Amino acid sequence: MKAMAVGELKTHFSEILEEVRRGKKVGILYGRVKKPVAMIVPYSEEKKPVRKIGILDGKAVFRINGNGKISEEEFLGL
Repeated sequence: MKAMAVGELKTHFSEILEEVRRGKKVGILYGRVKKPVAMIVPYSEEKKPVRKIGILDGKAVFRINGNGKISEEEFLGL
């Protein structure tokens, strides 16, 4: 990983973006002590993990009446 101070990054920004496009990571250093504050990394599409809702996935059903109200019998499962 390459690390650069903010001033140097501003001067060579286009070149740095080309390096990032090729897959390299660039650290950004700030202040007199050149403390690491950020990193520029190549962009990648995040894949949403396929996950099971729970152990009842596909086994339980939830329905609401047309008016959204529930009777006591329905609530108690009678």
